Amino acid sequence: MKTLFSTIFFICSLTVAWAQSAVEYSKPSSADNRIERWKDARFGMFIHWGPVALKGTEIGWSRGQQVPVEEYDNLYKQFNPVKFNADEWVGVAKAAGMKYIVLTTKHHDGFCLWNTRQTTHNIMNSPFGRDVVKELAEACRRQGIPFGTYYSTCDWHHPDFPLTSPGGKVRRETSDIENYTLYLKRQVAELIVNYGPLFCLWFDVPQEFDKARGERVIDFVRQLQPDVVINNRTGAPGDFGTPEQKVGEFNNNRPWETCMTIGDQWAWKPNERVKSLEQCLHALIRSVGGDGNFLFNVGPKPDGQIEPLQVERLKEMGEWLQKYGYTIYETRGGPVKPTDWGVSTRKGNKIYLHILKWDADKVKITLPPLGDAKITACKLVDGGKIKLTTQKDGKFRIEFASKELKPVNTIIEIELDIDAMSLPPLDAE
Repeated sequence: MKTLFSTIFFICSLTVAWAQSAVEYSKPSSADNRIERWKDARFGMFIHWGPVALKGTEIGWSRGQQVPVEEYDNLYKQFNPVKFNADEWVGVAKAAGMKYIVLTTKHHDGFCLWNTRQTTHNIMNSPFGRDVVKELAEACRRQGIPFGTYYSTCDWHHPDFPLTSPGGKVRRETSDIENYTLYLKRQVAELIVNYGPLFCLWFDVPQEFDKARGERVIDFVRQLQPDVVINNRTGAPGDFGTPEQKVGEFNNNRPWETCMTIGDQWAWKPNERVKSLEQCLHALIRSVGGDGNFLFNVGPKPDGQIEPLQVERLKEMGEWLQKYGYTIYETRGGPVKPTDWGVSTRKGNKIYLHILKWDADKVKITLPPLGDAKITACKLVDGGKIKLTTQKDGKFRIEFASKELKPVNTIIEIELDIDAMSLPPLDAE
């Protein structure tokens, strides 16, 4: 009972602080607007980082597997990333064309990257001794990019969470999930009040958290910040789905976000391969064409710097987006559903066909009838000859020579006489 009363007092005090210090977003905070604002961004940076970078193994999952538990849990005593510069991280994200950042404030290993009052297992007790979450949140505000936090629902380090390492497959002899839930709420309250307002809250691996418990967590979060966007990994559905390491299927009824690594693992790994520019851009474009967001992960090194090869690739993506970002940002997927040759995006009265795969000498695309809509213009955005014909069955045929194809993505812009968003999803041929 004493724990419950102290938790209530703690939450109330944070709520007062929140009311005094919260910064309003420029757009209204209704459910529709917060989701649409999040969807408009389309492309974000995921950051997985912590003392595990010293080992080069996977964050959380290598605890008790590649790295013995005792050794893993004491890595923070050696963690001193003196080259960490929050403004540089944000600068890389902006150079990549990313519109928001999500940081792993606490992964399954329970280590916290902020000055939490709930546990000593945090960055302030490392040789580094600086509040990483605070510095990154402030850098995001300075540079005008929304900041979101990842917070692992499970915690294999906390004695009250029922499961522990390796892999959350070992059940503790004693645990107290109710007490752990209070711990979780206190920490989430700290993140919202001390580092918010947050653009999104990204939970992960609920394990023993069922739908009812997850919904209580979400309800608690909404009391502190009603307009924050929350994913589906508290145990409850939340606001959006999270396909991992693959592009999600087309869905314009339920928001979703693909999360994917730029290399092979989430945390930093020495000599790790980096996906090609084509792989990176195709994952982004196919995500948006399916009406989803794309959260692309980097794993900073033990010294605090983002791996140069990853930075180089991200900047190449940013160069492409500087030229073609208008076909990605603030668009919605469709109306033509994703197919082998590519995807479509739409905004206003325009549809953008993204041709990602084609081997023939001449490109021939057949589009389904567009209802009452009329095509008033059709062009290759980089120039070149293109032919549009209307068939007797109401379908449209678009043709152009393969010499007009671009290395990564060839974009066709179609202009309609109506709002492209009024069209239902259409199956391509």
